[in-house]
Amino acid sequence: MENKKCISYGLEHEVGVIISRCYQCGKCTAGCVLAEEMDFSPSYLVRLLQTRTPGNDSRVLSSNAIWICLNCENCIARCPKEIDIPKAMDYLREQARHRRCINEQSQPVVAFHSAFLQSVKYTGRLYEIGLVAGFKARTFRVLQDVNLVPSMLIKGKLNLLPECIKNRQKMKKIFSQTIEKRKNRKV
Repeated sequence: MENKKCISYGLEHEVGVIISRCYQCGKCTAGCVLAEEMDFSPSYLVRLLQTRTPGNDSRVLSSNAIWICLNCENCIARCPKEIDIPKAMDYLREQARHRRCINEQSQPVVAFHSAFLQSVKYTGRLYEIGLVAGFKARTFRVLQDVNLVPSMLIKGKLNLLPECIKNRQKMKKIFSQTIEKRKNRKV
C-alpha cells in the first residue's frame, strides 16, 4: 500500500507530477541556471522524493533549492519524460509553508513572495512602495537601502500612492477562489 503521507504521493495525486518516471539522466540539472546555487540539484531533489521516506521528504521541504528555483522551465524542456519540475517546486513550496519547515536562508524569498502577493491582492497591480514596506517589515531590514529612496522619488521611479485597477473586488475574489480551491483539494 502506498504511503499517502509522503510528498511524492501528493505530487502524483494532487498535482499530476509522477516523479517515479524519472530515470535520473540529469538533463534537468544540466539545464538549470541555478543548479550551482542550490543545496540540492533538481535531479537529486527528484531522487530524494522517489525514495518516499519521511526523512528525505523533510530534507526536500527544508531545502533552499525549492525557493531559489526560477520556474524557468528549462528542466521540463530538457526532460525526456517531461516531468514537470516547476509544477513540483510550486507544490513543494506550498507544503513547506504548510508544514512550517522553511529553510532559514529562504526566509527573505518567502517574505518577498508574501509581500508581492499582498500588494497585488489589494491594488490589482504591483505597488512598489507597498512591496518594499511589506518585505522590510517581514525581514526586519527597515533601514537597508533607505538612502536610495529620495533619489528614486525625485526621478519619478516610485509613486507614493498606489495605482489601482478599476474593480479591486474582482482581484480579491480571484485570491479567495484560489484559496478555496486549495482547501478543497486538501480535503
